[in-house]
Amino acid sequence: MHLCIRWWLFCRTQLTSEIKYNILTQQTDRTKNILALIPIFGTMLFVMLYIVATFLYPGGSQVDKNSIGFSWTNNYWCNLLNENAINGQSNSAKPVALTAMLILCLTLAFFWFSFPRQINLNNKLRLIIQISGMLAMTIAFFLFTNINHDLITNLASSFGAIATIGTFVGLYKNKWFGLFAFGLLNILLVGLNNLCYYDKELIVYLPVIQKISFATFLIWVCCININLYRGGRKTATNIGIANSWAGHWRNQQR
Repeated sequence: MHLCIRWWLFCRTQLTSEIKYNILTQQTDRTKNILALIPIFGTMLFVMLYIVATFLYPGGSQVDKNSIGFSWTNNYWCNLLNENAINGQSNSAKPVALTAMLILCLTLAFFWFSFPRQINLNNKLRLIIQISGMLAMTIAFFLFTNINHDLITNLASSFGAIATIGTFVGLYKNKWFGLFAFGLLNILLVGLNNLCYYDKELIVYLPVIQKISFATFLIWVCCININLYRGGRKTATNIGIANSWAGHWRNQQR
């Protein structure tokens, strides 16, 4: 009888410890769920501010310096960040565009910091993605300064490419092949951007291709975070079911 009581107390202690562990794990997964949504909200806020900035832009583009307002087919995103518009007027869109740029940089820096922590990656690759991604976004924010535009773009693109390659490796290792293929579309669009940038005849198409590339990349990032969110919810649900069954079993034993 004494041995049975000791065995029962031991099982009860183990079960209680397991339930506490599962509850803490569930709380951690819920936190990860919330973190996975932050880049999505950041992207949405950036897009809204981007649109607002286009309405505030005085005018002028690479095709017509005297045009009025922002042209989605002829103006670049960086035109909104300049002190003066191409038509020579003071650029009233700059404060809003700068705020949007800051939000975007913080959003992507957060994405590349959190994404490697939420999937199965070794420490070395995790650090490579985190460091290169955050460096890319830190450098990108200097696009609005007087520092050489091409230099900033090339540096940010180089570090961003490293982070993106690391992201591809993470997607492939975790068998997210659909998102991996979607990411390849982004690579093709980057190549098309470079082709248009260095070809004097094709550069007139660059503003449109740039916006398509930008939108595709942000959608890709959001899709990755949606996958992380769904995965976290599934894990949390499974743990919740386990806790429910464990609690029911414990009550029955009382």
